[in-house]
Amino acid sequence: MFKNRFWPALLLALLTLGACSRSSDRYLLDGLGTGRTEQRQLLALLGNKQNDAETRFALMNRIAGNLLSDDQRAELILFLTTSVEKYPDDPYNAYWLLMVAHTYLQDEAPGIAEYYFERILENCPDLEIRSTSIHQICLENLIKITASPELRIRYYSDLITRFAPKIDLGYSYFMLARSYEELGEWELAIQTYTQFLGYGRYDILIPGVPDAYEYAKRIVDYNTSSKDWTFDSLDDLVAAITQAISSYDYRALDRYRAKVNFFAMSWKQESSDNNAQADFQMRDFMGGNRIQYSKTLDASSNPNEAFLRTSGWNQYVSVWYLYFRKVTFPADPEIHGRWEWAGIYYGEKL
Repeated sequence: MFKNRFWPALLLALLTLGACSRSSDRYLLDGLGTGRTEQRQLLALLGNKQNDAETRFALMNRIAGNLLSDDQRAELILFLTTSVEKYPDDPYNAYWLLMVAHTYLQDEAPGIAEYYFERILENCPDLEIRSTSIHQICLENLIKITASPELRIRYYSDLITRFAPKIDLGYSYFMLARSYEELGEWELAIQTYTQFLGYGRYDILIPGVPDAYEYAKRIVDYNTSSKDWTFDSLDDLVAAITQAISSYDYRALDRYRAKVNFFAMSWKQESSDNNAQADFQMRDFMGGNRIQYSKTLDASSNPNEAFLRTSGWNQYVSVWYLYFRKVTFPADPEIHGRWEWAGIYYGEKL
C-alpha cells in the first residue's frame, strides 16, 4: 500500500499532467526548493528535439536527481514513466524503470515494484550500472519480493544461466533446490542439491536452515542409500534396540544404526562437527560390561524424536543417550514417516 503522504501526491501529479501541456512541467517545479531554477533550465534543454540519446540521458538523470534530493517521489515516478511511454525506443528505459521500481520499494509498495522489475526483464534490453547488469539487479530483487516457489525457480534459473560468473553459485543452487522442494519436485530438488554439494560450501549460511550443507548432503545421501535400517514405528525400533542390547548382539546394533549421518557426540557438540560423525563398531564398546537401559523413554521425547538412557558402555563416558528420529523424506513415501536410530549423545543430559 502507498503511504498516506505518497498517494495524494501522485494523484495530484497525474491530474496536473492531464491539465497542463508538456511544456509547462509545473509538477516538476512546484515542490522544489533551491533547485527550482536549475530544474527549469534542465527542462528547457530537455525540450530540444535535437538532443542525442546520451545528452537526453544526462539531462533526465539530473532532473531525476533533483526530485530525489527533495523527496519528490511521486513526481519522479510520473516523470520517468511518462518518458518511457513517450519514448519506447529510448535505450535507457531499463535504467528509468529500475529507478521507478526502487522508488516503490522505498515507499513500501513491493507489489508495484515487482511489476516494474518484471517489465524491465520482458521489454527492455539489458544495461550495466557500475559493471552490474540491470537484469541481474531485477532478478535479485524479484527473488526477495516473491513468495511463489514457481517464480523463484524461474528467477534463480535465469540468474544461474545468465550471470554465473557474477553470483554465488553455491547459494543460488541451494535456494533453487529449496524452491523445487517446496513444490514437491523432489527429483529436480535432489539433482540441484547434488550440484550445490559439488561446490564444497561446508560453511555456507542460509537463513532459516541451520547446517545447510549437511541438510543437502543428508537428502542426497538418503536418496542413494538402501534405507533398510528404518522401522515402521518408534515402538518397533526401541524393542529391536533393547533386545540387541540385552543379548549383546553388536552385529544387530550395527545394522540398526542409520547409514546416513549417524552421529556420536557430547551434548555440547554440533552435529556438523566432523568429530561427531560416528565411525566405529558397537562390539568395541560392549565387551565384558553389563549394559543397562531405562524401561521408558526420556521425558523430553516427542512425536518426532526420542531419547533412551543407557549405561555401562566400555568407554570413558559410560552413559549414552540413544537418539531416535522420525524420518522426514517426502522424496520417498515408503521411508517418509518411519523411524531410525540417528545417533548417540555421550553423558548425562545437560
